[in-house]
Amino acid sequence: MRIGDIDLHPVADGTFVAAPGYFGTHVGADAHPELFDRDGTAWLPIGCFLVRSGDRVVLVDAGMGPQAEDLPLGMRLLGGQLLTGLRALGVTTADITDVICTHLHTDHVGWLFDLAGTPVFPRATIWFGAGDHAHFVDGSGHMVPHIRKGFLQHTSRLRPIDHNRAVAPGITAQLTPGHTPGHLCVVVSSGQERALLLGDAVTCPVQLDEPTWHSLADVDTALADRTRELLWRELEQPGVVGVGAHFPELRFGRLLRGNGRQWHITP
Repeated sequence: MRIGDIDLHPVADGTFVAAPGYFGTHVGADAHPELFDRDGTAWLPIGCFLVRSGDRVVLVDAGMGPQAEDLPLGMRLLGGQLLTGLRALGVTTADITDVICTHLHTDHVGWLFDLAGTPVFPRATIWFGAGDHAHFVDGSGHMVPHIRKGFLQHTSRLRPIDHNRAVAPGITAQLTPGHTPGHLCVVVSSGQERALLLGDAVTCPVQLDEPTWHSLADVDTALADRTRELLWRELEQPGVVGVGAHFPELRFGRLLRGNGRQWHITP
């Protein structure tokens, strides 16, 4: 994807094996077979995005890391492929200047620090929502020990965000709470074009047709609903495309209005 003069590359770290129940106890096993098409499960990516802007090489989300985690309802997260994907783009860990974490769930921070708590991206500044630090690092939110250790030991690298702000030329972090207290979306803009990297504020485009489908991991369901509606409205604007961290095949789309709203995959 190219937004004006900014290059944007999706990179998958692994797979999120999701069940219909992830979106709510009211979602049946036969819901949307085009999504849950393999033994009643959806095999969704664990998405990250590489953005090049001027002399900055920005990674949006740091994947699951080289580990697996079993979830309720037989679901699973399996990571480990991010560095391979970056290498395919000609990028090493030392090239990354900034990492923006849309939020601090396990499948978005896994490559930040190794098991000793040492930064995997040795030159990178780490940006994230301040509300998530309070919830995950200082509070009771689930965070694996070596990631918490890295956050506590490398405070000089950390840039908590409590308001919308520019991170790099053409790259803005926008507060979108609900899924987590400090959830961010990343807006990439150049000229008249914009791309919204939605993180988990929208789990899957099917939520456009199913507004009662939530994420099992939403901290504040009502706030997440309001945030998602605001993002749908933003995606209706001309020249705006978007993608979430778990959108099938990490494909960008735009929201078209006609007889209702329709999600349209961009070429």
